[in-house]
Amino acid sequence: MSPDHVKRIRPGLSKDQVRLEIGNPHFSEGLFAVHVWNYAFNFYSGKDNEYVTCQFRVNYDSDDRVTSTRWKNPDCNNYISSAAAVTVVPTVDKSYHQRVTLSSDGLFAFGKYDLNDLTTQGREKIDGMVAKIKQENVNLSYIVVTGHTDRIGTETANFTLSKARAETIRKYLAQQGLDDKLIRAYGAGASQPVIQCPGQQITPQLVQCLQPNRRVEIEVVGET
Repeated sequence: MSPDHVKRIRPGLSKDQVRLEIGNPHFSEGLFAVHVWNYAFNFYSGKDNEYVTCQFRVNYDSDDRVTSTRWKNPDCNNYISSAAAVTVVPTVDKSYHQRVTLSSDGLFAFGKYDLNDLTTQGREKIDGMVAKIKQENVNLSYIVVTGHTDRIGTETANFTLSKARAETIRKYLAQQGLDDKLIRAYGAGASQPVIQCPGQQITPQLVQCLQPNRRVEIEVVGET
């Protein structure tokens, strides 16, 4: 990674944009609503094999947008600005971040949400994800399960269904041995569609078109 990646971190960037530039934070900052990311970079000093470790802080607002950045030691900014700072050697990144999107149509029967309604196919997909977490010995920070529906039906009904399905997946993950205290479940209803489909009349074509919106997203964050 070159110094330019660090220099491109500026107010207004989203967390995903920051992650693309300099990766996940190197220190655990908490579980939810985190507004500070901290990094440690090793800069070549220009003298023999000497490197200097600099801590870099990125601050976010409530919308997860960068508000400011700061070096713990202001002199570290010289390594970014200096033409001699050709190489930035980051500390070993042991962070683990996985986002899995599962189709609700493959997880539950139509309109269902109970644990008993979870399909065999759905269980197998979740089991595979859990097995990977255990195989890689992930030290979990948190898991967020978010349920989504299409726009068919009332706002209240869709929110209730999405929350119930997310809660069912949360319970199933806990049954597979993941720490229940680290798993949160949320319902988004139809508020975050990934596809827009024309028409208001409910037809088989509309139901099929809206299929990608009926989903459950599982985000896993931790360290290996």
